[in-house]
Amino acid sequence: MPIAALSDLAGKAECPLLVIKVGSALLVGKEGVRREWLTGLVAEIAEARARGQQVIVVSSGAIALGAATLGLDKGGRGSLADAQACAAVGQIALSGLWAELLGSHGFTAAQMLLTLEDLEDRRRYLNVTATLTRLLDAGAVPVINENDSVATQEIRFGDNDRLAARVAQAAQASAVLLLSDIDGLYDRHPKEPGARMIPVVEGVTAEVKAMASADSNSGMGSGGMISKLQAAEIAELAGICLVIGNGQHDRPVARVTGEGIGTLFLPCRKASARKAWLGGRLRLKGSLVVDAGAAAALERGSSLLAKGITEVEGVFERGDPVAIVDGAGQVLAHGLSEYDAAECAAITGMHSSEQAAVLGYAPRSAVVHRDQMVLK
Repeated sequence: MPIAALSDLAGKAECPLLVIKVGSALLVGKEGVRREWLTGLVAEIAEARARGQQVIVVSSGAIALGAATLGLDKGGRGSLADAQACAAVGQIALSGLWAELLGSHGFTAAQMLLTLEDLEDRRRYLNVTATLTRLLDAGAVPVINENDSVATQEIRFGDNDRLAARVAQAAQASAVLLLSDIDGLYDRHPKEPGARMIPVVEGVTAEVKAMASADSNSGMGSGGMISKLQAAEIAELAGICLVIGNGQHDRPVARVTGEGIGTLFLPCRKASARKAWLGGRLRLKGSLVVDAGAAAALERGSSLLAKGITEVEGVFERGDPVAIVDGAGQVLAHGLSEYDAAECAAITGMHSSEQAAVLGYAPRSAVVHRDQMVLK
């Protein structure tokens, strides 16, 4: 049964596997860990398990906890070195806290620290999938965080909203619940007069993106509304619902599912598992700029041919992920290139009959084949 309303997140039939993301400001306040609040959330996780649902937790808070322990200002985010050091210290406390509270209900917590590369590389992504599946089968509650102690600015998610969506893809979850410091998506900045919360979103369109703000009210976390919409796009590709709810209240899950307060993003499509992984990638090695004719052909389900390419950007090898963009810079698709960047540049704009003389071998059927491409 597909999810159609916020109340369905509490149903075993509609939502057999739920990913709950917890933001830093919810876990750590000015006085330290918000233990009473977290105890209540863990009780809600126990209730979900009693209903027969599986739960995966994506938990922020390591950097904030480490900053409090080390006495570093700016929440431990003053520099990359500070963040890495704080994460190394705080992750021990964070995992211990989850293990203790889940253990009080008879559940085993299983820590997983992931980097961007763990989910961007296809083989490592499948390894994550296998591990999550085995942990859930064994009755554990996976508690996941980005491995901030080794992540760099260039190779990191930067927020746990998108990480939660990628984890949901890997685990084939039914829904993602992002517990944050706001009730949901508003049609403008929520501080503006007349701002209205949007209860249901069917597909993240350009109009929906225009509603987003990058602000994070707490100043402690790293993900604003923009990152949450990006997470919704990632989830949508895999046919997964995503919900934004306010975690600042006691029993926040019940507030979302019981009182219906939050924004529900319903997926309008579902790509294959491989295409969902490809379309959800955050790091691309380059771009192929195409003309209007090629853009129209892609919309009809065609592969990308060299004839329609007008420009090649970036340095990439055969098999690397690239963006396909139009002349205005709008991303049309992600795909795996059949040629490296130099070869793409050499055959740009050419018919297949002309390419052999340039390449020195018979050209492949396409620069990006439709089977290795997902439209955005």
